[in-house]
Amino acid sequence: MDVSSEQGRALVLVRRQPPVPKGLLETLKARLKQSCTCSIPCAQALVQDLLPATRWLRQYRLQEYLAGDIMSGLVIGIILVPQSIAYSLLAGLQPIYSLYTSFFANLIYFLMGTSRHVNVGIFSLLCLMVGQVVDRELQLAGFDASQDALGPRDNSSILNNSATTLVFGLQDCGRECHAIRIATALTLVAGLYQVLMGILRLGFISTYLSQPLLDGFAMGASVTILTSQFRHLLGVRIPRHQGPGMVVRTWLSLLQSLGQANICDVVTSIVCLVVLLAAKELSDRYRHRLKVPVPTELLIIVVATLVSHFGQLHTRFGSSVAGNIPTGFVAPQVPDPRLMWRVALDAVSLALVGSAFSISLAEMFARSHGYSVRANQELLAVGCCNVLPAFFHCFATSAALSKTLVKIATGCHTQLSSVVSAAVVLLVLLVLAPLFHDLQRSVLACIIVVSLRGALRKVKDIPRLWQLSPADALVWVATAATCVLVSTEAGLLAGVFFSLLSLAGRTQRPRAALLARIGDSAFYEDAAEFEGLLPQPGVRVFRFAGPLYYANKDFFLRSLYSLTGLDAGRSAARRKEQGPKAGGGERDLVNGKSMDSVSSRARLALPLAFGFHTVVIDCAPLLFLDAAGIATLQDLRRDYRALGITLFLACCSPSVRDTLRKGGFLEEDQEVEDEQLFPSVHNAVEAARACHEELMALDSAL
Repeated sequence: MDVSSEQGRALVLVRRQPPVPKGLLETLKARLKQSCTCSIPCAQALVQDLLPATRWLRQYRLQEYLAGDIMSGLVIGIILVPQSIAYSLLAGLQPIYSLYTSFFANLIYFLMGTSRHVNVGIFSLLCLMVGQVVDRELQLAGFDASQDALGPRDNSSILNNSATTLVFGLQDCGRECHAIRIATALTLVAGLYQVLMGILRLGFISTYLSQPLLDGFAMGASVTILTSQFRHLLGVRIPRHQGPGMVVRTWLSLLQSLGQANICDVVTSIVCLVVLLAAKELSDRYRHRLKVPVPTELLIIVVATLVSHFGQLHTRFGSSVAGNIPTGFVAPQVPDPRLMWRVALDAVSLALVGSAFSISLAEMFARSHGYSVRANQELLAVGCCNVLPAFFHCFATSAALSKTLVKIATGCHTQLSSVVSAAVVLLVLLVLAPLFHDLQRSVLACIIVVSLRGALRKVKDIPRLWQLSPADALVWVATAATCVLVSTEAGLLAGVFFSLLSLAGRTQRPRAALLARIGDSAFYEDAAEFEGLLPQPGVRVFRFAGPLYYANKDFFLRSLYSLTGLDAGRSAARRKEQGPKAGGGERDLVNGKSMDSVSSRARLALPLAFGFHTVVIDCAPLLFLDAAGIATLQDLRRDYRALGITLFLACCSPSVRDTLRKGGFLEEDQEVEDEQLFPSVHNAVEAARACHEELMALDSAL
């Protein structure tokens, strides 16, 4: 049993004996037995864990929650209809598939989600990522890259190169058929990744995608989305560029095609953008007075469809329209395994982005409303929102911030509102979808562009972020710039790389300082930062504000040697070389000056030549040590001993003390350990002063 006591106090700290750890085989057996044990309570608990709705529905407060859930569900359903049709432009798919996606995602998350407020469905960033993969695979299959999914053209698109169809077996599958096959294959693989992450309890991985990374990614992807929609705003046909530099090449193509812009589409885009932006600004300004948000997008779509239909804009002016949107559901189909292998790597970034946004939003709104969510169950829920609908011609989904905020603003209490939203989408699927035949694509592009306002406004956060943390600002800028200049996948990788680099940089070169006493108190602070502090004569108090491990051990020594003015390693090595010489020929290096040591008695006063006799390391900021860090402290203590200087450690946390003890830095004798570790910096300074006075008295007696 370990017992530690503070000097000068009667307090005794008794360490508890840790339980005997079980072996790996015993642990695996116990967990396997627990997992394989089957009983009615265990089965009920498992069902309630996998389907949280079975738990909270029994506690549903009908009179308190129902009105708000129905209202929020209706509003979200009304918003989902125009957004679903519009986001099909981003994904390069027919609008009917976006409606399928919204319908199934709402129902599945209602059953499996742990968040009461998050809305899971189509998300612009994921639609963009899906669309890029779809465009790439369509080009590889020989389809026309400049052709759009929407439009009243024949869906059995002709191939540019019929030989390529033999690779995929697409003889009986046109462009739109192959596009949805690619999207469902990608969605299924991404969903399987997310489900696997949930089963393996890897929900913590999303926390490594920091908020600056996600904000920068959203900004860069929003610029890419904005660029992709300009061809619809102008009504021009240009190739859908792929690969690095897609945004730059798209803008060059747009500039070359300005003379071919469709005047009808340009005028429609200007009018819709002005109306939508003005309505959004007014809604934001008076949102506290509005009980229900005004469904501006739906009103714009209804009016624009009526104008296009009765004005015959497609026939008279050649304006691009949505075309035929069928009603009902298509028979389910298993995604193509060969396509799944082709897009397996693309699905990794899709799964990570969807998981990160979903978990972060769920946790954010759970904290603000006083409940908790389970990250691993959220992974399972979002994964199932991708896996199961992939068999029903749906594509990737995740949580969306804008619609979640609308749900909360309209009185949402539980995920029952998702069922109401799904019912609204179902009504459109079964009855109303053909009414949008004459809707202009430029109107849909305007809805997408206006929905990017929030992400594009994040650029104003850079100055504040730079003042708060330059490293986070660098991650933000690097992620956004890479998304725009290279690709969204490369932007995500760049963000992760710079996040890890900034983390390593913060621990590799933490702040180091010499401390001095604050007046007559027992507290010490940075002497370079604060004025009027009192340095302790003969004692150097060193603080290293970070862990001590293999990557920063050299910086730790350089900082210590620089601040104290003594390179202990070099000085100790020179004294060792000169030690065997007889007499007083020893010479040492102190601040670049030489010093003679003339007798063994004078070695008691040797530290005075350096200006200090004790070094105290404030270990309060020391989070952890590894083997290299312990070896560094051991070498440092040995060098200081060779120079007659004492090394003390203060304010060590229990984990650091255990590491020092296991690494052999501390003596097994408890009394000796108490002479090396101190509960506070002031105790260490006082002990150093008393020890030095005792040595000086002994030297005088000799």
